[in-house]
Amino acid sequence: MAEPAYPGPMLSTDTLTELDAFLVELNRASSAAILPLFRGDSGMVDKGGAAGFDPVTEADRGAEAAIRRLILERYPTHGVIGEEYGEDQPDAEFVWVLDPVDGTRAFISGLTGWTTLIALRHEGRPVLGSIGQPYIGELFIGSQGLGSRLMSRGQSRVLKTRPCPDFSTALIATTDPEACFNPDEYAAWRALRKATRLARTSQDAYGYAMVALGTMDIVVESGLKCWDLESCIPLIEGAGGLVTDWRGQTIGKDGGQMIVAGDRAGLEATLAIVETAAR
Repeated sequence: MAEPAYPGPMLSTDTLTELDAFLVELNRASSAAILPLFRGDSGMVDKGGAAGFDPVTEADRGAEAAIRRLILERYPTHGVIGEEYGEDQPDAEFVWVLDPVDGTRAFISGLTGWTTLIALRHEGRPVLGSIGQPYIGELFIGSQGLGSRLMSRGQSRVLKTRPCPDFSTALIATTDPEACFNPDEYAAWRALRKATRLARTSQDAYGYAMVALGTMDIVVESGLKCWDLESCIPLIEGAGGLVTDWRGQTIGKDGGQMIVAGDRAGLEATLAIVETAAR
């Protein structure tokens, strides 16, 4: 069973505190670029082509550009990996991993399930991450070193995942099982639904935040890229939860399958169901 993802030497508290404050600043800059376009003319285009509908908006591009500008000004030796503009110094000691609008389908539909995902790698491992939903005024931010918190409406509260001693009462989530899962994964999802109390879909990364908040127990996903998942890892671990692949191992940098669990009991119960579809 996996221990906290990407184990290694921790950054000092002073360094983490400085970078944490900068992460809050990055979210503010991202929000300023995104919010004027939400529920308006977002300049959406379909970049999927023959592979299927894959929307991108001016909010995606503008927010990532704003984040990159601030990183370059403040920390020019830091690398950046982003969904919209690719890689810059990806092998640097510190690398920011960006998904400016995760849940673009929700965004173009006027729904609030979209989020901004920002992670920071140190020596290849995610050490700091945030999930922001600026329209409703929420920023979930955390790390193993500092713990995790929710910043909302001028207040800050500590985040703590909840125990799941009885898996039959668990609340679980995924994004789109019909679109994102192969047949074996879809069968595992159906078995997981049958074993638990309530399942929600179309949550995108907001579901991860709800595990950190302690209102949900499990999220399972597949087909993820590094920018889809790395912000989740420090946030969940800082709140006391666990993040693994479907084999119970540390997730590689290439992404893939992921389980987000509030506690080890819930993770083990999930693995017992989905491991047959692990790849």
